[in-house]
Amino acid sequence: MRRLEVHSIIDLIKNEECFEAVSEDYSFTLKIEDYAPHVCGAVHDGHQFRQSLWEDCLHTEYERWYEEDPCTKQMVQSHPIVISGCDSRFEYDLNRAPDTAIYSDAWGKQLWKKPLSDFEKYLSLEKHSNFYKVVHALLEKLQEKYQKVLVFDMHSYNWKRWDREVPTWNLGTKNIDNHRFGRMATEWSKKLGTIALPYGLPQSSLINDTFQGNGYFLKYITTNFKNTLVLATEIAKVYCDELTGVIYPEVVAAVEQQLKDLIPLQSKAFQYSK
Repeated sequence: MRRLEVHSIIDLIKNEECFEAVSEDYSFTLKIEDYAPHVCGAVHDGHQFRQSLWEDCLHTEYERWYEEDPCTKQMVQSHPIVISGCDSRFEYDLNRAPDTAIYSDAWGKQLWKKPLSDFEKYLSLEKHSNFYKVVHALLEKLQEKYQKVLVFDMHSYNWKRWDREVPTWNLGTKNIDNHRFGRMATEWSKKLGTIALPYGLPQSSLINDTFQGNGYFLKYITTNFKNTLVLATEIAKVYCDELTGVIYPEVVAAVEQQLKDLIPLQSKAFQYSK
């Protein structure tokens, strides 16, 4: 993996070169093994938290981890194009628009002892901006090559906080063109429902049950690239103990192994769909 400036990453994409890189400021990674018609994204996978923010943050490291999406990059790491955030959403949230990407409070608790300085905000929002410059260049290149492009927007959620039965997988479709792509979304939800998990863990898949797909990553791509479908895919955190932070690697591996087959199948079906 190379450490590259954003303009160098964009130049490589424009020249259709394969590479694996981390951004110069270590805020995101991008791997391109092949310019395939599908992308896997894990914008909330990151846990890094800039040291200059430590003393002012009222949330503990565990509280931050609890709201992040650990292992979502690992679940899709074998696919040809993977883009992933390295920083915690508590520094800036890649799945929010720039004007709301920096939290003042988070999940009902004040985040900062005192308001952040304009300089601290600038440092974070610059990383947010650079990420989307690369996303834009990547999707622009893929839409040049293919009639349609599919983006798997991978997330996880804390199922134990719900006071009702919730699905293992949730697909958010409120902000996609359901007239054009609704059938594809339904097919993806059905594929997710076939994933077998160890230990008899519950397995179900629903659409717009716990979340509706309101994230900025989906909205940005959908707004700018009309022939790209983003599938906002959430897995309940059955792959870890969300109350202690212990990861179950065998569950993560089972998901990764089955997505190796299901994601290419869905991508192929999308390319041949009318």
